[in-house]
Formats: sequence, C-alpha cells, structure tokens
Amino acid sequence: TLVFNRRSEFAMKKIWKAICAVAVAGLLSGPVQAEEKNIVMGTMTWEDLTPITGITKKVLEDSGYTVKVVEFSEWGIAYAALSKGDVQVLASQTDYAANDYWNKNKNKIEKLSPVSFGLYQGLAVPSYVDIDSIEQLNANSEKLGGKIIGIEPGSGLMSDATNVVKAYDLKLKLVEGSTTAMTAALKSAVDRKEPVVVTVWDPSWMTKKFDLKFLKDPKGIFPPLQGYYWIGHKGFAAEYPRARELMASVYVPITDITAMNADVKDGKTMEQAIKDWTDSHADLLKRWGNIKK
Repeated sequence: TLVFNRRSEFAMKKIWKAICAVAVAGLLSGPVQAEEKNIVMGTMTWEDLTPITGITKKVLEDSGYTVKVVEFSEWGIAYAALSKGDVQVLASQTDYAANDYWNKNKNKIEKLSPVSFGLYQGLAVPSYVDIDSIEQLNANSEKLGGKIIGIEPGSGLMSDATNVVKAYDLKLKLVEGSTTAMTAALKSAVDRKEPVVVTVWDPSWMTKKFDLKFLKDPKGIFPPLQGYYWIGHKGFAAEYPRARELMASVYVPITDITAMNADVKDGKTMEQAIKDWTDSHADLLKRWGNIKK
C-alpha cells in the first residue's frame, strides 16, 4: 500500500508540473492575435458576379471589416492574383466555367462557401429564328453568316463552345471577341430581324431584352446548371474564421441577380441596384451577421 501511495503521489506531481508548464507557456505567449479586419476582394466585371461581390462586401462592412474590391476581366489573371495572395477572396463558378483555372491553382486556393446557383451557358438565337437545336446549325449556316458570335477568349463559355463546334462538326466559325462586341452584333441583328447565333448565358439581361432561346444540346456538351462559390487564398478560412463565417451566410438567388441587372439596363448604376437590394433585405442582412463575436 505504501508503494502504491508513493507511486500515485509521484504521478500526481508529474501531472501537476505538466499543467503548470502549459499555463506558464500560455502566459508567456500572450493573448491570441485578433483577426485582421482588412480584406482585399477580387471580382470579375461581369453582371452575374458584381451583385454577389457588392452584397457580400456590404455584409462584411456591416460587421466592421474594411473591404477593398479589385476588378478583373480575365479568369487567368484573377486566379493568378488569388493564388499569389494579391486578393484574398473571389467569387467563381469552379465546377465548370472556371474549372481549368481552379485545377491549375487549387493547391494555393480553397473553397469557402456556395453563394448562388443556376448559371447556364450555351448557344442562343432570337426567338424569331426558326432553329431550335445545335444540330440544325449546319443546315442554316448560310443564313447565319457562317459564324457564331462569341465573347472573350479564355472564358469558360468559349471553351465549352469550342467543344460544341467539334462535337457537332459545325461548319460555322466561332468568332472570338468581347461581350460588348457580341452584344452590339446581337442588337444590330435583332433591330433588323436578321438571323444570328451567339454564345450567351443566363442569368443575363440579354436573354430577356432580346427574347432569346437557347438551342437544344442533345449531346449534352454544355455543362448543366452551375453553382457559384466564394473561394479564398490558401489559409484564408483559418486566418479569417469570422469573415469566412459571415461570407458563408450570404446566398443570393439567381433570380435576384437577374433582376438587379435588369434595373441596371433600365438606367440604375450597379451600385444603386445593389444598395436597393440590400436596403430591401436589411432584416436578412442582420440575420446573416448574427454570428459569434
């Protein structure tokens, strides 16, 4: 019994010394460093991503963060900036539209949270054009001017459209350009009631303004409906746990994104359209911000 008691006493002393050592180490290391309050947020200058960026920026600022927004017009540059840490977060469709850029940089970036859902990209014609499927394009190549009006090279939509041209052995030329040039060509054709086929997406004010119809894709080359995610520079979630939690609260329905862009086409600035949305959803924004301090 004496041996047992001495051994027990010796064990308890060792445990107590270990506890004291941990406590002293904690005192010497000082308090846990507070989370940084400055965030650099990247955004693509596209109509489906700017509302998401603006709304999330508002939510973070309401909780005491200072948010600087950096605009990009090409996925490659945006993902490079994110992987290097020049921007800390970026909204993107990582599953399909920007999947190549995600795969190239995924060791230096991380998914944070979904923020919207419902993007569709494809080939479309004005509703007055008597074509309903991609399979009908070759037979109507001459009336369509032998071309498909595209947007910026390097975009996910143009990559998918290139795959469609190959899969259907289309004789029409996929013309690279810009969203602005495509929109101008589309408007010109619609004003004259002329046939035209374009690369386009929804949500977009264009599908409503010009009464477009997406061509059926029986081979399923274009991706299904896509989700939007907040992605961050590697380690962002650990370094900014509260900011990440706030961002994870934000969800913007695709119909609301479309409505905000319709307001912009009717004369509002994007900043005003976003402010009107956040003002009309003030209670929801408060609920999004109701997390641990």
